Amino acid sequence: MRRRLSTDHLVLLTLWLLIFSLASQFMIVAPILPQVGAAFAVDDAKLGLLASAYGYALAPLALLSGPFSDRYGRRRMMRLGTLLMTAALACHGVAWSFASLLAARAFAGVAGGVLSGTAVAYVGDHFPAQRRGWANGWVMSGLAVGQIAGLPVGTLMAGRFGFRSPFLFFAVTMGLAGVLVWTVLPAVAVGREEALSWRRAVGHYGDLLRHTRTAAAVGVYVLVFFGMAAYSLYLPAWLLADRGFNHRSLALLFVVGGAANVVAGPWGGILSDRLGRKGTVLGSSLLLAATVTALALVPTGQIWVFLVFFLLSAAGAARSSSFQAWMTELVPGRRRGSLMSLAMASGQLSLAVGAGVAGSVYARAGYLGDAVLAALVTVATALLVAVALPETLRASSRTTQHVGDVQTQSAAQGKQGGEEGGEQQDGGGEEGLPAVDGGGSAVGGQETV
Repeated sequence: MRRRLSTDHLVLLTLWLLIFSLASQFMIVAPILPQVGAAFAVDDAKLGLLASAYGYALAPLALLSGPFSDRYGRRRMMRLGTLLMTAALACHGVAWSFASLLAARAFAGVAGGVLSGTAVAYVGDHFPAQRRGWANGWVMSGLAVGQIAGLPVGTLMAGRFGFRSPFLFFAVTMGLAGVLVWTVLPAVAVGREEALSWRRAVGHYGDLLRHTRTAAAVGVYVLVFFGMAAYSLYLPAWLLADRGFNHRSLALLFVVGGAANVVAGPWGGILSDRLGRKGTVLGSSLLLAATVTALALVPTGQIWVFLVFFLLSAAGAARSSSFQAWMTELVPGRRRGSLMSLAMASGQLSLAVGAGVAGSVYARAGYLGDAVLAALVTVATALLVAVALPETLRASSRTTQHVGDVQTQSAAQGKQGGEEGGEQQDGGGEEGLPAVDGGGSAVGGQETV
C-alpha cells in the first residue's frame, strides 16, 4: 500500500510540474504582448499572431500524438514532448525579430502537440473513475500555480530583464519535468494492440466524430478555447492601458487568480465526483459567462477588477477539472489518447482563430467587445453541454470520501488494473463504439450513441 501511495504521489508531482510548465509558457504570452510590440514595432492586431502560430503548429501534431500514445504509451510521448518543449523555450531566448519569435512559438506549438492530452489521458489510465475528478483537480492545479506563481514571476522578470527571460525560466522547469518523466513515471499499458497506420488513425478519429457525445466533447473544446482567447489575450494590455495597472499590480492580479484556481480546481473536481460532471460544468460555465462580462464593466477602482477576476478564475478552474475528468470517461482506455488529442488539436485551432478575431475586435471595440464575445461563446458552451453530453458518473459510483482515504483509493486502483507494465482498460464498447466509463471497475454493457 505504501509503495502504491508513493507511486501515486510521484505521478501527481510529475504531471503537475509538466502542466505547470506547459501552461505557464503559454499564459506568459499575453502579458508580454505590449513589450513585444514596443521592441519590434508591431501593432496590436498583429501581436495576436504569437498565439495563432502556437495553435496552428500544435493542432496537426496533436492529431498524430493521440494514436501514437494509445499504441506506444503516454510515457514515451511525454519523454519526447518534454525534450522538444525544453529546446523550443530555450530558442525564445535568442529571438532577434518578430519573425524569429513567431518561429519559436511555432516550435513550442509542435512540442505542445506532442504533449497534447497525454497528462490527462495518463490520469485516466492510472486512477479509477471515482478518483479521476480529484486527481485531475490536483494535476490541473499546476495551471493554477502557473498563474499564482509562474505567471507573476514571469511578468516581473519580463519587466526587469526583458520579454525573453520568462521563457528561459520555464525551459528550466520543463527540463525538470522531463527528468521526472524519464526517471520516475511508471509505464501504463492502455490495451491497444493493433498495428498503427495512417488509415487506421484517421479511421479512429472518424469513429469519434460519428458519435454524438464524443463529437460534442470536441465541440466543447472548440468553444472553450475560442472563448479563452477572446477574454484573456488582450486583458493585460487593456488593464495596463485603461485601468491604471503596472507590471506589479498585474502580477498581483495573476496571484489572486491563481489562488482561486488552487482552491476551485481540486474542489470542482471533488464536487463533480460527488454530484456529477454535467451539473458542475454547467454551473461553472454560467458563472464564467457572467463574470467575464462583469470584468469589462467594473468601476475604475482596481479592487473591483481583483474581486471579479477571482470569481472568474474560480469558475474556469472548476469547469476545467470537472470537464477533464468527464472527457476520460466518454471512451475506453484504448481511445482516450485519441479523443484528448483530437479535442486539443481542435481547441488549439479554435484558439488560433480566436486570437485573430480577438485582435480585430479589440482594435475596433476595445476590451468590452472581447468580453461580450467570450460571454456569448461560454453560454453556447453550456447549451452544448446540456443538450449533447450524457452524465457518465453513475450515482452508485460517486464516492463521498476523497482526500485522505488512502485505503479506498488503493483498493480501487488494484481492481482497476495492475502494476507498471500491466494492462489497464476501462472496458466496454465495440471497436467503433466507445463506452461510457462511469464506475471504478469494468463498464457493464454498452451504451449506444
